[in-house]
Amino acid sequence: MSAFAFAFPAVLAALVLLPVIWWLLRLTPPKPASEVFPPFAILASILKREETPAQSPWWLTLLRMLMAAAVILAIADPVFNPRTNTLATSGPLVLVVDNSWAAATDWKRRAETASALIDDAESRDVPVSLVLTADRAHDAVPVDAVTARNRLAAAGPRPLPAERGGAVAALRTALDGTTPGTLAFITDGMAGSGTDDTVAALKALSPAEFRLIAGDGAPAVAVTAATNGADALSVSLTRLVGGPARSLPLTAHDSRGRPIATGTADFAAGATTTTGTIAAPFELRNDFSRLTIDGLANAGGTYLLDNSFRRRRVAFLSGEVLDASQPLLSPLHYINRALAPYADLIQPSVADLSSAIPELLEQKPSVLIMADIGRLPEGVQDEVKRWIEAGGMLIRFAGPRLAAAPADDPLVPVMLRKGERALGGALSWSEPQPLAAYPAGSPFFGMRAPENILVKRQVLAEPTPDLAERTWASLADGTPLVTTGPLGAGRIVLFHVSAETGWSNLPLSGDFVEMLRRTVQLSRGGVATGGSGQQAQGLPPYRLMTASGTLAAATGEAKPLAAGDAGRTAASFDNPPGLYGTADGYVAHNLFPAGYAIAPLALPDGASIRREPLAGKETWSLKPHLLTLAALLLLADCAIVLLMGGAFAMRRTPKRGAAAALALLLAAGMLAVVPSESRADDSRPGDEAILSRLDTTHLAYVITGESEVDRISERGLAGLTEFLTYRTTLEPGEPVGVDIARDELALYPILYWPVSASAEMPSAAAISRIDAYMRSGGTVLFDTRDQFVSLDGSAASPNTERLQAILASLDIPPLEPVPADHVLTKAFYLLANFPGRYAGGPLWVEAELDRKEDPSRPARAGDGVSPIMITGNDFAGAWAIDANGMPLLPTVPPDEVQREHAFRAGVNIMMYMLTGNYKADQVHVPALLERLGQ
Repeated sequence: MSAFAFAFPAVLAALVLLPVIWWLLRLTPPKPASEVFPPFAILASILKREETPAQSPWWLTLLRMLMAAAVILAIADPVFNPRTNTLATSGPLVLVVDNSWAAATDWKRRAETASALIDDAESRDVPVSLVLTADRAHDAVPVDAVTARNRLAAAGPRPLPAERGGAVAALRTALDGTTPGTLAFITDGMAGSGTDDTVAALKALSPAEFRLIAGDGAPAVAVTAATNGADALSVSLTRLVGGPARSLPLTAHDSRGRPIATGTADFAAGATTTTGTIAAPFELRNDFSRLTIDGLANAGGTYLLDNSFRRRRVAFLSGEVLDASQPLLSPLHYINRALAPYADLIQPSVADLSSAIPELLEQKPSVLIMADIGRLPEGVQDEVKRWIEAGGMLIRFAGPRLAAAPADDPLVPVMLRKGERALGGALSWSEPQPLAAYPAGSPFFGMRAPENILVKRQVLAEPTPDLAERTWASLADGTPLVTTGPLGAGRIVLFHVSAETGWSNLPLSGDFVEMLRRTVQLSRGGVATGGSGQQAQGLPPYRLMTASGTLAAATGEAKPLAAGDAGRTAASFDNPPGLYGTADGYVAHNLFPAGYAIAPLALPDGASIRREPLAGKETWSLKPHLLTLAALLLLADCAIVLLMGGAFAMRRTPKRGAAAALALLLAAGMLAVVPSESRADDSRPGDEAILSRLDTTHLAYVITGESEVDRISERGLAGLTEFLTYRTTLEPGEPVGVDIARDELALYPILYWPVSASAEMPSAAAISRIDAYMRSGGTVLFDTRDQFVSLDGSAASPNTERLQAILASLDIPPLEPVPADHVLTKAFYLLANFPGRYAGGPLWVEAELDRKEDPSRPARAGDGVSPIMITGNDFAGAWAIDANGMPLLPTVPPDEVQREHAFRAGVNIMMYMLTGNYKADQVHVPALLERLGQ
């Protein structure tokens, strides 16, 4: 089938007459000339005479040539997507149709193509043999056209790859040596599994005519894998045609089918595989149950997810004190490295188990890992037990503490012997033991046989009748290595070796990573992924995928799926894609395994094959459009001839002024119609002021509403600004007064707040904005301006009472007076105190908790920027100057040295605000220079 053809191609021969038409049009004689009466000869020579050309203009001739060509082409009747009726009648029509997952997107066109061929066979009274390659059973016996059409109407795409081997075998048996007339292979264009020689096998039937009908292959895109990474979900895709660059939108759905996240996958030009990402928090990613490619509603563009995909939150802690300088000796180091790519790990902030374990359980982890922890405190032990019974998983690693724990520990899956077993060494007759093959009932079953793993120490389990059932891994001598046991709705797993390399080299192997990953994936409802009974009997089909990528109830054709085959084998007739298991736990079995790549259908070299596209589009003719074009050209030709003949000329020529006015009017109208370039004004009031303050540091003060207090604050910050300009490299701009309830606060590194009891109390919303400002890195300097500040609840002045009322609504850290070794004392000047108009009052800053003092260091490490400072020394009163630079207020007692120290205190505060703990970092410079020299 050709996508374009002429109904009467012989008419195109008339196109050779176009040069003759051109010649005839160029020979058109001029219009007869008119002779002017002699008396008017002088006037006639003055007036401009209209001249008639001797032949038609070239552009008019070209227009008439186009009109003639349009008429000729219209008579030839060009047709798009024409239907041909050229079936071979020497034998039956054989239709081999791929109704695979890739045919779901254009199945209607494929069915229309096959139906058109059946119609042609019916008109010639030719029997039809119809074979669908994705069906389990094949009836290839030739039948009449009506029966074949009914079978085609009942057929549909299947969520499976095409299985052409069985279809060709059934066709060969049904024909029984009969030579087909026309054999049409309506294919999805994809190669099957293994060596796909379908075309060669069909050619071996020796049809009189072989047609290969296929689409363009662009919709054939499949999702082959999904990995829940640390920051985003990675999705692997493959496509059939490595054409131009292509971007595909991805959507993640929850268990109810609602879209909850989106992403993209970009194919590079010529590439057939790519990886897309869906960025979302891991809590949201754990709700993903299905991934789809937008616009491709088929089984290949849908990827199902089960419980094993979900990223777990794993809490882990150790009985040993962590030593950051020797991470390889820490039992948590190897657990962290093994699980970091697959889980979100959390650790306690305190070392006390009585506080650490409740802290971890409050974060609702799926798994709790304890490395070498003996018996827990009684209250904590009961809390962990209740958590496991509610569905949690506890993974324990042995060690000296667990070996010495009491035998009645309820948080171990099997009874343990006291002490530990040493393998190898001077006092042992036995050698270090390797691992045995993993048993069939273990979640580790299917992993490669462990190699080069030796165990030197282990805790032994007491022999019990159910010990073999509780063992997931063992040593070569039969002693358990990993045991498990249920506890309520949860599970306890015990590794009988330590989590570091002191007892074995297992933590250094890849088996350790895979064992931990599989164990963690069993948490939180992973019922269908483990258990010897389920693996032996198989998982029943729970929900099966349709060809359009949706889930439906399971049918009787599907068989139970072995748990080990989920995600490792391609879908088949016995195990179509879907969910296998029960509502309590299931596994996802997708169309293709991870790493699969679809490939184009292979064609035999030198084979004579007639390739055709699908004929699903309706046939339509270009003849009406060409006739319409010819008519429009004819009307244009007539209008031009009339215009040139003066039919539209005015009897009286308008004046030049009127013509110029008309031209100007038309130009103005055109300018009014043409839209001018404009942009939406999305600015808000105050944006200009914000933009003007972005390039310069400004000191800001809180407007209290009291004119005198605000005036002193403004002049005080102006004095400090001038001092900073002359004494440092910082050149701040003019001070700015801010309304904390409305103005943008993030523009200023520090806010000076003069506390006044007579001012209006800030609203709760304003205090919340101050709290957010401090959390985002800003600092508020509260100044009660009364020399003494009490933070213990005993108010010494009305201003202090107002300060305590403000602080009661703020989430502030613990405070302390500035220590002697604080960075504030060394930020620019060396200061022992921070006076203002008054001296003697302390400057309060954020306290450093749990610090280790080192008197050999001039500044403490870890000094960040305090979000709050409190003083009563009236800094602004000491800094305030008038227009001439003279002080506005005297110090108490009058002392210009005190005023100088007040300015220096302001400089240190500003340097501390802008540079943080850089002074503390200076102590590391010698060590850094020494290392660089090495």
